[in-house]
Amino acid sequence: INISVFPPSNACIGRYILNMQITSCGHTYQRCLGDFYVLFNPWCADDPVYMDNQAHREEYVLNEHGILYEGVHKHITSRPWHFGQFEDGILDICLKILDMGASYHHGSDRDHCWRNDPVHVSMVVNHMISSHTTSSIMKIPENNDYLKGTKPFSWNGSVPILQQWYNGRCRPVRYGYCGSLASVMCTVMRCLGIPSRVVTNFCFPCSVENPLGINEIFDCTGKNLCGKDKLWRYHCWNESWMARRDLNQCCGDWQCLDPTPLETGRGSSCSGPTWVRSIREGELDLDYDGHHMFSRVNSNYVGWLSQNNAKKTKVFCDTWPCGQHLITKSVGSEQFEDITGAYKYELGSVKNKEAYYRAYRRIHPGYCNASNCHIERELSSLKNPFLSDSGINMRLKMANCPMYGEDVQLHWLLENLRSENKNLKFNLCAQIITYSGCPMDQFWKDSVNVTLGPREVKKIPLCISYSQYGPYLCDHNIMKVVAVSDPECGEVLMVSRDIVINRPPVIVKLLSQPRLKVPCTAEISFCNPLQEDMKNCVMTLEGCGLFKEPMTIDLGTLASNQQARTIVEFTPYRLGSHRLLANFGCHKF
Repeated sequence: INISVFPPSNACIGRYILNMQITSCGHTYQRCLGDFYVLFNPWCADDPVYMDNQAHREEYVLNEHGILYEGVHKHITSRPWHFGQFEDGILDICLKILDMGASYHHGSDRDHCWRNDPVHVSMVVNHMISSHTTSSIMKIPENNDYLKGTKPFSWNGSVPILQQWYNGRCRPVRYGYCGSLASVMCTVMRCLGIPSRVVTNFCFPCSVENPLGINEIFDCTGKNLCGKDKLWRYHCWNESWMARRDLNQCCGDWQCLDPTPLETGRGSSCSGPTWVRSIREGELDLDYDGHHMFSRVNSNYVGWLSQNNAKKTKVFCDTWPCGQHLITKSVGSEQFEDITGAYKYELGSVKNKEAYYRAYRRIHPGYCNASNCHIERELSSLKNPFLSDSGINMRLKMANCPMYGEDVQLHWLLENLRSENKNLKFNLCAQIITYSGCPMDQFWKDSVNVTLGPREVKKIPLCISYSQYGPYLCDHNIMKVVAVSDPECGEVLMVSRDIVINRPPVIVKLLSQPRLKVPCTAEISFCNPLQEDMKNCVMTLEGCGLFKEPMTIDLGTLASNQQARTIVEFTPYRLGSHRLLANFGCHKF
């Protein structure tokens, strides 16, 4: 007997058991034929996750290889990620996540009806990734302290994280960061049949008090002071494709889901799903947490100078930095795709202003009936008239793209826009900044007197040596250089630049072509670029379809300019596109 099962498009996803009942000669027999899984189906036109583009389905459902984008908006770095949604056991782990998160939705799992709705399934998964519950998948380290767990940036893929959570009796894996949280969520969603991708937003504001404003405070030396607000250098979240039946959508579209718990006025929470188009249009009453997502791509950025007498002076106000660059991996390519236009109209355009006014009325209840002119006057009052009228134009330009161990070379460009001389004294400093905007050690300070003739342009070289920044650089590899004028000169001027220090490359070379169940070898090499020894060197390897568990190789100590070479042998155990990921770690990074 051949049996074909055609689950309806509104069937609940999960594991089913197929039984057959046979009645013969007055006797009834039960026989279990086995079990099967029902998932969302983006190939089915009646399914709420239907995606009509085959190339997009291959990228956002079938592709196990991803790329995470990090760094700063002027220097974007990338690293590969192994989603592994088709690895053995991952589907059962994903269904376990729904079981564990069922109480979040209905208080119990007796009623499974919510499992046929991708909106509610995505809410449960979003909540389970890194909530404050005891069964969440990952924890974020507090105060950048992860001595009792795995370094957040050392993970290569989602599979070891999910396996560790499942085998550890569903206790949170320590530790992750926004990139790994969004990537694990992408794995779970793709495994369940929901098209998903990871998005990176550069210059991401996290403000507790003012949802449409972010403040950074500096002292007279240029040091970034730790305040309530944080300007994240980048932040990753998830986008999933589905039709929002709760919004009467008949076709699928991208929905924004952020599994990283962020502080809001109502406490710490995850966001989404939020229709991406509603963020662009400022239609914030349509969605879950729409006002949070709108503010994170449209906030004003204000810098303050704090003086000894506790007086604060506004040194700049910029409406552009927040949410200025949103990117994701391109379809069928290793390059990134800029999707900023999906979240916001071009700055200054009529549609951009209309969306902002619309959102402003919903975020600030006191302005619900205010006119556009009234709101515009309020926004104009944020800007000090002299900020754009100082007569000095400044910027910091990179002279090199520094690798770990190399000196940082900058050009400080100053232009006098006036017809009179300018005599100014500047304080300069460099400080370590985490990706989440937390200021760390200030490791370099200097002061310089600058004289500019009428309409003069001057270029001043700046150099920060590795011996100065090396002992302080942390996993995020980001530093901030600031030049601020001495307040005693009368004019308050400031320019800053975020700098990323590139990690030395790990070179992976396949020595033979991978074939199913045929031994294959690869050579992994790494060279110590520092003028000092690297201690406790470890290489972590992970291969999609190549070996089932991550491999850790202890390299010991690498002397200066020493190159480490390791030959690895493995046997591909399943068909598909293969990729070998290598991550190098030591006491330095």
